[in-house]
Amino acid sequence: MGVQSFYRDTWAEINLDNIYYNVESLKNILPGNVTLFAVVKANAYGHGDIQVARTAVSAGASYIAVALIDEAIALRKKGLKEPILVLGASKPENAVIAAENDITLTVFQKEWIDKAKKFLQESKPVKVHIKIDTGMGRIGVKTKQELKEVESAIRENSCFYLEGAFTHFATADQLEITYYKEQLALFNDLVESFEKRPELVHCSNSAAALRYPESYFNGVRFGISMYGLSPSKEIESELPYPLKEAFSLRTKLVHVKQIQPGEKVGYGATYEAQAQEWIGTVPIGYADGWIRKLRGQEVLVDGKRVPIVGRICMDQTMIKLPNYLPVGTDVTLIGRQGDEFISVNEIADELETINYEVTCMMSYRIPRVFIQNGKIVEVVNGLL
Repeated sequence: MGVQSFYRDTWAEINLDNIYYNVESLKNILPGNVTLFAVVKANAYGHGDIQVARTAVSAGASYIAVALIDEAIALRKKGLKEPILVLGASKPENAVIAAENDITLTVFQKEWIDKAKKFLQESKPVKVHIKIDTGMGRIGVKTKQELKEVESAIRENSCFYLEGAFTHFATADQLEITYYKEQLALFNDLVESFEKRPELVHCSNSAAALRYPESYFNGVRFGISMYGLSPSKEIESELPYPLKEAFSLRTKLVHVKQIQPGEKVGYGATYEAQAQEWIGTVPIGYADGWIRKLRGQEVLVDGKRVPIVGRICMDQTMIKLPNYLPVGTDVTLIGRQGDEFISVNEIADELETINYEVTCMMSYRIPRVFIQNGKIVEVVNGLL
């Protein structure tokens, strides 16, 4: 593992080459005037914010997007120089922090502008993008009147700089496109009502960026598919290039024992051996995001699929081995081992959720090992 910076036998591997490939592949199909926003909110969907941001920039992204001002400041502290857009709502009093750190904020209320200007200085204007709600129902202006009020409030105060406008699609990852078309038409109509069109107009998320060139405007936001994951299984066949997953989850056997028929395993004694069996224990559990609902899910050991048995504990999980294997044997929970592969989507299906949630819920106490050109280039332990 290179330089020792963690001590447990569980880690996530982040393949930066695959992230580079996914970003570069999208960049290659975009017109030259389209800005690519790399979305690294939630610690880059669990992959590692600064590492992914730097990789995305090297592959052609020129703007970074996050959800919270705290996430943007964390990236600045880690040395990121590129422009950063906060996609979510921020407090008016934090506008001055954004200005001081060259962070772009999302705005959608005239009242917010009126409050924020009291904290700002004309010498340090804050860049803003107006969020337009075309049918997602979260944040954003909904009418031309609201838009004009917010635009006027911004342009009347030199402590603000109106750089962009955007919306977010609710159904771009579905085969049914009626609602997508309605949102796009409404967005076009509202953008046309600007007194002066902002320089950056963007509405495409990963699904729209990969499927709908008419929604490019001059900016697209690349989120889930930057990590090699399809926005939905429904549209996988429509993607313009194959995605490469960047996230793998690995551990090692820390204990191996043979149990007899009738012996039980785990809390609640829910698993009972039907014959002589080899049981392996691995140091990962629901406190890591490997939650109890994954009981019965298969993992990879010695190139074979084997099941989780008994209830998953807070810090440990038991698996049924095909035969005796020594302590220290590698176990893959997500990723490739030999000819077998467990995808993030397989785990999502087992949990009856989406792939986004799987990587996002992996705890920061799982060290991240970053791989580039086949070598470990960085190790981050969230506990140290």
